[in-house]
Amino acid sequence: MAELLKLLSEENGVSGNESAVRNLIINEIQDYADNVQIDTMGSVIAFKRGYNSDKTIAVTANMDEAGFIISGITENGYLKFKPVGNIDARKIISKKVVIGDKKIKGVIGMKAIHLQTRTERENTVAVSKLFIDIGAKNKEKAQKYVNVGDYVTFDTEFSQVGSNVKGKALERSGACAALIKAFQKSYPYDVYACFLSQHEVGNRGAQIATHRIKADAVLSVSAAETTDMHGCREITSGARLGGGVIVSRMDKNVLTDKIATDKMIEAAQQKEIKIQKKTLKPLSSGTGMMQYSAGGKLCLNAAIPCRYSHSPLSLMSMDDIDSVAEFINLFLDKIGEMI
Repeated sequence: MAELLKLLSEENGVSGNESAVRNLIINEIQDYADNVQIDTMGSVIAFKRGYNSDKTIAVTANMDEAGFIISGITENGYLKFKPVGNIDARKIISKKVVIGDKKIKGVIGMKAIHLQTRTERENTVAVSKLFIDIGAKNKEKAQKYVNVGDYVTFDTEFSQVGSNVKGKALERSGACAALIKAFQKSYPYDVYACFLSQHEVGNRGAQIATHRIKADAVLSVSAAETTDMHGCREITSGARLGGGVIVSRMDKNVLTDKIATDKMIEAAQQKEIKIQKKTLKPLSSGTGMMQYSAGGKLCLNAAIPCRYSHSPLSLMSMDDIDSVAEFINLFLDKIGEMI
């Protein structure tokens, strides 16, 4: 699992540019699927026939990450950029990045502190004030390596410390790794594993995929920020690293099915799967989009605890990812009996 997570994390998959991650996922699941398709939004939809085709069950995970796109090149060879998805500008200054298919290395910069105005020093710097420096002497030199419209990701090497892992884009990588692992088994009913595109820019892939598969029940797997860091009170999810899969009853855009959620929590506890029961109200998953796009189908929500999401380096527990994979197994085994 750690090797797969490393491959997923270090691949570049900014929303709208998921092809490398998509190819990696297809390579990992195609031997376990009866059919693999790519829909019009670029999402991967893998189908596995069950022992009984009376019901169809789906599990989804987003395969894209937040990042940037090059929006201009200055006469001095600096690259201007815009965010793709939600990234806190305070986290990105002086961070290394990789640009475009040529994987050109650069660093996000801003003018030195002694050149800043008092207002600039005392307030959060807007992305429009930042630039990427690739070492080009001028615009002509920069254009040999970079084009307007090239996607940009953080240049972060994956690593493991004990049971914890560090890397970029762990929000999508952990969820996709857990779903890939769970998809390798056989199940009572027909199963769709959906690896969704463009989650970070409005859950667009979720809406299209859910209309396409018309599942009887859907489990959305994502990541949720923990509040177990130094100096942090439990003001968001209240989740902790190493505490197991987060089974959420509510987030910003969904109230999950109470009866099915209660039954799944009880079944997970009987299987001794580590569970964190939470309401993730300040957070937003793709579950709500799938719920009303699917015509009101039964939807549940599971998440992996994650520190420092949407940043150059996040932190996850391999134990939590394993717990999520076990919960997906349980959902695919048991939810058909509940609906």
